[in-house]
Amino acid sequence: MSPDQLPPVEIDTENPSPARVYDYVLGGKDNYAADRKAAGRVLEMEPHARDSAVENRRFLARVVKHLAGQGIKQFLDLGSGLPTMDNVHQVARRHVPDARVAYVDFDPMVLAHARALVKPDEGVTYIHSDIRDVDTVLKGARGLLDLSRPVALLAIAVLHFVPDEDDPAGLVATYARELASGSRVAISCASTEDVSPELVNRIRSVYDNAPSPLYLRPRDRIRGLFGDLELLEPGLVHVTDWPVPSGAARLPLTMLGGVAMIP
Repeated sequence: MSPDQLPPVEIDTENPSPARVYDYVLGGKDNYAADRKAAGRVLEMEPHARDSAVENRRFLARVVKHLAGQGIKQFLDLGSGLPTMDNVHQVARRHVPDARVAYVDFDPMVLAHARALVKPDEGVTYIHSDIRDVDTVLKGARGLLDLSRPVALLAIAVLHFVPDEDDPAGLVATYARELASGSRVAISCASTEDVSPELVNRIRSVYDNAPSPLYLRPRDRIRGLFGDLELLEPGLVHVTDWPVPSGAARLPLTMLGGVAMIP
C-alpha cells in the first residue's frame, strides 16, 4: 500500500516523539515544542549528547555504504524516522544505482513526509507500522523487496525503544528467519556502558510520556539482540569505531553498533 492510500493519522503534538526529538537534535525543523523541550532536558543533563545522535547517523551511513559496496541492493530500515541528510536510499544509490529501500515507522509525522516524498515506482516505499508487527512489515516489504535475495535489515537506534517484555532479540530473530542467506543485520543501541546510573535514569525519565519509552542496555544485552548470528569484524563496538577504529573521543551517551550476517 502506498503512503497516499493510508488513512489520515492524527499527530500528537503534546508529547515528545522519538523521531521528532531525533530530528531536532540533528538540526531538523520537523518537531514541536514538546520535542524541543525533551531534547533540551537531555542536552541540559549532558551538553554533548547531540554528538551521540550525529555519530549514530554517521554510523548508519557507513553501514549502508559498506553493505552496498559488498553488493547488497535491498534495505529494510526499521524505525527509519524523519527524512534527513544522507537517507538510506541516497547513500545506497551512490554505490548501487538500482538499490531498493523500504522504510518502516509508525510516527504520524513520518507518514506525512512519506506521502510527499516516497515513490514506490522509483524503488522506495514506506510501511506505516510498528516494527513489532512483523507480518505487516514483511507484507509491505514484499511489495518492493525480493526476500529470496539478500537484504540488509537495519535496526538503527530503534531497539532501545522496545521493552524487554516485547523480546527485542526475538523480534530480530523473527525478521532474520524470513531473510535470505547472505542477508545482513545491522543494529545500534543506546547503552548503559560508561554512563552513570543517575544519568541513565534521568535520560529515561525524559521519555516517560513519550509513546515509546527509552531502554538503555548493557553491552551483553545488546550483543544478545543479534542472537546466534555471527558478528562481522570488528564486532560490537562504539558506533564511531565501525568498521575501523576512529580514535575519536568516547561519546557521552554510549551507542554500540555492529553488523551480522545471516548464514
